[in-house]
Amino acid sequence: MKTKGIPADTPNPPEKAHRQPLTRSEMMSRVKCKDTGPEKRVRSLLHALGYRFRLHRRDLPGSPDIVLPTRKVAIFVHGCFWHGHGCKRGGCLPKTNAAFWAKKLADNLARDARNRSALENIGWKVLVVWECELKNEETLTNLLCSFLD
Repeated sequence: MKTKGIPADTPNPPEKAHRQPLTRSEMMSRVKCKDTGPEKRVRSLLHALGYRFRLHRRDLPGSPDIVLPTRKVAIFVHGCFWHGHGCKRGGCLPKTNAAFWAKKLADNLARDARNRSALENIGWKVLVVWECELKNEETLTNLLCSFLD
């Protein structure tokens, strides 16, 4: 059996080789910024409610995750850890390299505030949906409907 150019007599083909644990840097580099699971859930719910939208409008401050242009509404779907939410997941910092992470998350909060302010200054309504709010679909549906109506 050959695996992508590796001879069959190789003692430990890649699929059976012992995998080294990933470093924190490698793990964090795999975190997506677009089309995340939480974002897809919000989009699916909005679509089921009959709303049509655009994604990641780069011409708007902060490139909002979901945009309803006719209503001038921008929706950000934020991960609790990355954007410093007050919930259990958002309130903890990694123990290793704590100074780096504290600065990184503080910078994220400052950037989010600038983007929200810039959008509001040009007449857009802004909604932030937190990752932890996705646990209860009924509550999320009520939040979206009340914001959009």
